[in-house]
Amino acid sequence: MNFLDEIKNLKEQIKSKDKFDINFNFDNIVISGMGGSGIVGNIFQEYYTSIPVISIGDYGIPGFVNEKTLFIVVSYSGNTEETLSNVEDAKKKGAHVRAITSGGKLATIVEKSIIIPSGIQPRSALGYMLMPLFNTFAPIDDAIVSQTYGILDDMDKNHSDIKSEAFKIYENSSIPIIYGSKPFKSVAYRWKTQFNENAKTFAFYSYFPELNHNDTMPLKSAYRRDEYLFYAFESDNARINQRIGITEEITGEQFTVVKSPSQDYFSKLFYLIHYADYLTYELALVRNVDPTDVSTIEELKKKLA
Repeated sequence: MNFLDEIKNLKEQIKSKDKFDINFNFDNIVISGMGGSGIVGNIFQEYYTSIPVISIGDYGIPGFVNEKTLFIVVSYSGNTEETLSNVEDAKKKGAHVRAITSGGKLATIVEKSIIIPSGIQPRSALGYMLMPLFNTFAPIDDAIVSQTYGILDDMDKNHSDIKSEAFKIYENSSIPIIYGSKPFKSVAYRWKTQFNENAKTFAFYSYFPELNHNDTMPLKSAYRRDEYLFYAFESDNARINQRIGITEEITGEQFTVVKSPSQDYFSKLFYLIHYADYLTYELALVRNVDPTDVSTIEELKKKLA
């Protein structure tokens, strides 16, 4: 499967019915993952608020982890150093450990693992890794999944406007800055990492309303302002949309406001994710770089081994 096919495969991934069999009581959920796997926990933590959910992308686990913790480990390769370390720590504290992985060592040390298809880039497997969490804790209505499938399929068939945006970024050597807002702050971060890994460019992110307490100042008076290209996600919160408009007005900076064709959370989530997939893929092509290349990351891992 080439990288374009991996992108197009997202709509199939959201149809996954994988879920955990949970037959015990727990007080909190901790999700551990790094990189393209770690974004899964970030997205779910931001959405699911019925009980405390903590996403960690580092060595070490929270001090509160105990036998009342559901500890979910997400590693596409199954061999992520930081994640494997956290598994051992969680087991020592008596947590209920579950995993989402395509194999590797993780599948051998966590008995109750959901095994997802292998052979693609971890960042291209987001649907496979995220759906078990939705299916287990917050099931999505089939009609919404079907609607989302159609939205993604439409983008697969025609994303010429996004391709034009990518060329604009290339032509102006722009540095993207992405502004999200709840519940899509984590998606703004996903955009940043897709620019990093796919297009091999720097990108930065923040979110409303927090950025109105800091980023707003350099928006008006920073040097080299013409080198930045700003994106903002349209919000369901009218107050956030008002903040976007007023921030543009008082700083003189124009944002590209990304609007989903649906305001349903699930559809909007995957629309925004897919938008960045194509934007960064097309930017990689026009820059003549391989969107699948992560050789520098792999070199670092080898030196750490």
